[in-house]
Amino acid sequence: MVKAGDRAPDFELVDTQRRGVRLSALRGKKVVLAFYPGAFTKVCQKELCAFRDMMAELNKLEAQVLGISVDSPFANAAFAAANQIEFPLLSDYTRAVSKMYGGVHEDFAGLQGFSVSKRAVFVIDKDGKVQYAWVSEDPGQEPPYQEVQAVLARI
Repeated sequence: MVKAGDRAPDFELVDTQRRGVRLSALRGKKVVLAFYPGAFTKVCQKELCAFRDMMAELNKLEAQVLGISVDSPFANAAFAAANQIEFPLLSDYTRAVSKMYGGVHEDFAGLQGFSVSKRAVFVIDKDGKVQYAWVSEDPGQEPPYQEVQAVLARI
């Protein structure tokens, strides 16, 4: 699992238009990776809308937000449209990136064989180093948004 101080492992995932987005292509920018369990779920909607509502402040802090879930690009596109989310939502349908960064909840909601990303937030500096890592074992817990903003302000 990735922790603060680590070099952020590179990856490429598809966005809602099925275009590849590579983390290393964002080098030189501050990046917030927001892993969420599933589109159209109550807490995930609250979380991503909170990031949406913070975008003016996050833009001032020169941060690029990437939402990541195991949902398909099609579900993420519908979720983004329904909630006016304009930052990229990426599909980790193989679950490889979720497992590498924060982990997955196995047999989620009692469904054997179904796994989803753990709710997790990572802040990566312009040089590709992880400055902040937060992973929740509780899928109902929202991230500490003020901590994320504070880290972005100091890097």
